[in-house]
Amino acid sequence: MFRPKVDAVLALHEVTRGLELDAFVVYSSASGVLGGPGQGNYSAANAFLDAFAQWRRTQGLPAVSLAWGLWGDAGGMAGALDRTDQARMRRSGIRPLSVEEGMELFDAGLGADEPTLVPVKFDLSALTAQAGAGQLAPMLQGLVRPPRRAASTGGPVPADSLTDRLAALPAEEQTEMLLDLVRGEVAVVLGHADAESIVPGQAFSDLGFDSLTAVELRNRLNAATGLLLSATLIFDYPSPAAITEHLRAELAPGPAAGAVDLADIDEAGLRKALATVPLKRFQELGVLKQLLPLVATAPGAVTPAPSEARQNASRLIADLDVAGLIERAMGDTNN
Repeated sequence: MFRPKVDAVLALHEVTRGLELDAFVVYSSASGVLGGPGQGNYSAANAFLDAFAQWRRTQGLPAVSLAWGLWGDAGGMAGALDRTDQARMRRSGIRPLSVEEGMELFDAGLGADEPTLVPVKFDLSALTAQAGAGQLAPMLQGLVRPPRRAASTGGPVPADSLTDRLAALPAEEQTEMLLDLVRGEVAVVLGHADAESIVPGQAFSDLGFDSLTAVELRNRLNAATGLLLSATLIFDYPSPAAITEHLRAELAPGPAAGAVDLADIDEAGLRKALATVPLKRFQELGVLKQLLPLVATAPGAVTPAPSEARQNASRLIADLDVAGLIERAMGDTNN
């Protein structure tokens, strides 16, 4: 992401600086101005292009950097966006430019005196909604006003925070409430019409999450809960049910349990108790994948020959996407 932009513009500058050009135009991206969660390298490269255009102007050389938003042309970068990506762009408040709009903005950019311009088509209603939720990018706060909050009518005062609402519920209802919250945010991030299609125990990698949607989910849950969740949230807690358990532990912790001495555990009793837990519950908690390798290496388990094991591992690695590889790397490194 970084070298094709930075190295290319530096090379272009070196080979043309003595040619008395009429124009020196570079295409950057609005992500360098507004930021792009999960796209730090891409944002930095484009911010360099914007700064470089300004530097060239100080050297008496022509330059303009156009920090483009999204184009609607299916033949460009927009053609690679799937439904989830498109939904994320709509929530960001950026609308696709038509070819005609883009060319008009290009002409305007060439005739402007500014070295850096941001040709983007904004959805002001989406930006207003972001402002109301406290999620509007700082650079855009002058474009819209946050919606006014209705004054209290003197009725019963609702709970001020999610923690307050949880504290008023029994444990089972706390879990149900948090699971509804998590599934709802997952559905929004993935562009689903409702949360019913989100299976609590399904792995995020199977749901179609990537680095961008992972960051967006973390940010939305931060806003909804008031917590500061880790950027590696979906890798640490790889299913909606696992995140739910984590949120409940953070927001509504039960009575502190004393330290458990392994010497005091009745192994036979524990095995008997575990046998009563449905496999679906282990799956919902996101631990089934961690338990299966232990079962496969238990005494009496059938172990494949080394060559077969290596072939199986190679096929598995080849089939995994980046998110899947990271998930395994951050988990049990022996698997």
